Amino acid sequence: MTKTAEAKRKSGPRNRRVAGMDPDKRRQILDGAHAVFNAQGFDAASMSEIAAAAGVSKGTLYVYFADKEHLFVALIEREREAQKIGVFETLNEDTNLAHALAHFGEALMRLLAGDFAVSAHRIVIGVAERMPDLGREFYERGPQQGAHRLADFLAAKVEQGLLAIDDTYLAAVQFLDLSQSTMLRPRLFNAKREPPSEDEIRRVVASAVEMFLARYGT
Repeated sequence: MTKTAEAKRKSGPRNRRVAGMDPDKRRQILDGAHAVFNAQGFDAASMSEIAAAAGVSKGTLYVYFADKEHLFVALIEREREAQKIGVFETLNEDTNLAHALAHFGEALMRLLAGDFAVSAHRIVIGVAERMPDLGREFYERGPQQGAHRLADFLAAKVEQGLLAIDDTYLAAVQFLDLSQSTMLRPRLFNAKREPPSEDEIRRVVASAVEMFLARYGT
């Protein structure tokens, strides 16, 4: 086999990245989208501007993302995953169950009531009626996945005899909802323009922990 033929063989399909699957290119596009969304907001941003900011052609952009909405959700997921790691790590920072739940609830509310998360939820809710698959994907990879992770933590505490719970997923959702009381919904509807204070977060989450353990604690 000649050197030219050998080179062609090595650069054949097996050695090429599948279209739309190059992680470096995907990261490059998301970085460009992040810059454009931050500067212009979701509504004003265009796919042409995102392509230019990312340094790719519009054709390449559409290979990775079908539209601006799916691109935005992918960006949300990237930012959310980076932040969620720290939130769930708080569950293991204190062996005292009440303290662990309090630290987790407080960290979660700082995340959910922040400007980025609130804006993301508003946008997804706004497009969910005409793009239900996108809304479902956002929910399954965000709130639902988080509830399952908390349910796993609660199940471990049940095994240790610290909690008495028949349905740990239901209990997890209940704790998440309790921790958000009076803080998240006003933010989503823009009734409150600023995130809740640290004192407010601690007060509401402390009440959530107290109610939760009164129901499920042993």
